[in-house]
Amino acid sequence: MLTHFFKLIWNKKKQNFLLLTEILVAFLVVFGIFSSLVFYYNNYKRPAGFDHEKVWTINFSDHKPGTKNKDSLEMIYKAIRQRLLAMPEVKDVAYASYNTPFSANVNGGDAKYKGRSYGSDWFYGDDHYDDVLKVQMVAGRWFSEKDNGARNPPVVINETLKNEMFGSEDPIGKEVEAEDAKRTIIGVVADLKERGDYASSYKGFYQRADTSFYDWVGVMLMRVNPSADASFESRLYTSLTGMLKGASVEIEHMEDKRVAKNKQTIVPMIVAMVIGGFLIINVALGLFGVLWYNISRRRQEIGLRRAIGATAGNVSTQIISETLVLTTLSLILGLFFAVQFPLMHVFDLPAQVYIWAMVLAVSFIYLLVILCALYPGREAAAIYPAIALHED
Repeated sequence: MLTHFFKLIWNKKKQNFLLLTEILVAFLVVFGIFSSLVFYYNNYKRPAGFDHEKVWTINFSDHKPGTKNKDSLEMIYKAIRQRLLAMPEVKDVAYASYNTPFSANVNGGDAKYKGRSYGSDWFYGDDHYDDVLKVQMVAGRWFSEKDNGARNPPVVINETLKNEMFGSEDPIGKEVEAEDAKRTIIGVVADLKERGDYASSYKGFYQRADTSFYDWVGVMLMRVNPSADASFESRLYTSLTGMLKGASVEIEHMEDKRVAKNKQTIVPMIVAMVIGGFLIINVALGLFGVLWYNISRRRQEIGLRRAIGATAGNVSTQIISETLVLTTLSLILGLFFAVQFPLMHVFDLPAQVYIWAMVLAVSFIYLLVILCALYPGREAAAIYPAIALHED
């Protein structure tokens, strides 16, 4: 029976070529969409690695503290932190570099270990950074006063950088080189989803804020109590403008920044899905129309089959089976192109993403084809032999 279907398709290869091409293009489009969906879903289900709720980001620029002495600057900013902690609504405060979670700022650099360089995102934070964000420590510890006077400046790395740089080796106590100076790793944190819920893991390199850090600091992170409302935010703004002389102060809620960051990822994906949806609808309509046209041209053939004993179910099954064989030919060619993506590391996505995308795309195309062939198949099965054989 399968050989018979292939013969029927081969004998009508010119009529079937356009349909084969439509199904192939539809598969490639669906494969691309499912690749993105699987990739984003895998990223979304990863743990965040920190707690962004009830955390505010305070940006202050053009602050004129009145001194350039590094030690004095550190004392000034620590005094500001203590004044903020005196407010009942404030749980903790930390100073950080400009590339805070869900911001548009990026800061990168290279860390060297055993002569090999590892590019990563660089973050700076004080001893309270982990408490404000409730960072999940995997190994070791975060910065503290114990690191004062250490031989090498301490650093903390995330799991992705740890796995790439050390593999299964314990990184705690290891020395790496950054900015032509040695640094000692004291801890490993879980990967923080600082670029949004749908972003992939990236290498993170966290450095402790030293006295020179306060020369350019312009961001603080604040964890507030649930009682913190718009009224407190207004009072906080007034207090900050008084403490940070001449500075332009902006208060942002990290949850709002997370939503905005996610939209930057979701919106292009939705646009691509809408465009792909229109293409799928056109393919479905074309497939439905071609099947309907083929049935109208084969009424005598179908009538003859019914006359020699074929049941309505046999006829309907034949129409659907022919369509599935035609679809299989397109999918074989489509899978040939799709397999190249994991083999050639296109877009540098995990091979598992492409494999799942192929499975989902093939299932979707088969389901679409079956749905499009069901009604024409039923119409073909309803043809009466006597009427069909009397038609010209």
